[in-house]
Amino acid sequence: MRVALTVLSCSVLTGCAGAQGAAPTSMTNTTLTAVEGLKVGHHTLSSGPTGCTVILAEAGATAGVDVRGAAPASVETDLLDPVNVVQQVNAIVLSGRSTFGLDARSGVVRYLEEKKIGFEFGNTHVPIVPGASLFDLRVGDPNVRPNADCGYQAAKGASTAAVAEGSVGAGAGATIGKSAGMERAMKAGVGSAAITLPNGLTVAALVVVNALGDVVDPATGQIVAGVRGTDGRSFADARKLLRSGAIAFGTSGNTTLGVVATNATLTKTQATRVAQMAHDGFARAISPIHTPVDGDIIFALATGSRSGGADVGVIGALAAEIIADAIVRAAREATGVKGIPALRDLK
Repeated sequence: MRVALTVLSCSVLTGCAGAQGAAPTSMTNTTLTAVEGLKVGHHTLSSGPTGCTVILAEAGATAGVDVRGAAPASVETDLLDPVNVVQQVNAIVLSGRSTFGLDARSGVVRYLEEKKIGFEFGNTHVPIVPGASLFDLRVGDPNVRPNADCGYQAAKGASTAAVAEGSVGAGAGATIGKSAGMERAMKAGVGSAAITLPNGLTVAALVVVNALGDVVDPATGQIVAGVRGTDGRSFADARKLLRSGAIAFGTSGNTTLGVVATNATLTKTQATRVAQMAHDGFARAISPIHTPVDGDIIFALATGSRSGGADVGVIGALAAEIIADAIVRAAREATGVKGIPALRDLK
């Protein structure tokens, strides 16, 4: 089924995921911005390396969230509980550097307030901006952190262009395959994918992969990138290490962050269900996942730009498929840093 979906996303959209940077929104865009009403911007702090990634929904989007990791760093996620008052968000902010990186959110709030976007209260607009951060403090200089300016610049530069992937934005310091320690880890980063069905329904995803575990291609069951063998070039396979008793989760910081989006109209309860189902994509493409030292979070957005009803089960199932595709892309598009190679460095 995964192969059929991947072929469909390529044939219907006349192109496969992976367009970088400046490509305009069009039938060739198979990244998160294929969903009408969304913009994405990165700001990378190369001296870190770290950064932030902003998903803008300036006209508003119904949102849900599901937190599965045991060590999340997040803000304003309680607003997304279906029982709470706020119905739509204006942006989602993803960042590096754990709790310190949550400061990037304030810059996005300022940017949106300047544009008079947000929940209206008298003469004031209050932007609704949840966010989450991953732990990349062991990569590079931990004192280089995404701050308010990082968030502001990412929001200011956000566009409907196909999402740039790899070691950019919140994924600049992201790593994977840490089950045998950082000395055998690999670089990862941002990945994105999308599918549009013949009926016009679009489901898309953006992920920032910073997992303890390996990235596995669900279509083949083969390791894409992860914990390296003692030769530094082969894959040890975290699944085999786990079964042999050779994995210790320890205190290494991780976290994979995801945003799934659709052009369908959903309620907050339905968006929450989509976020829950989308975590199956994490489980298919990362092993192990949702550990005590991961802070895994998925946000779900629905812009409502497509008229007509939608089957929440179909959207959630597609979200899991596209999340898995985006995770594989994050590993394949990454760029290595000193001491931490990416997949392209092993070829």
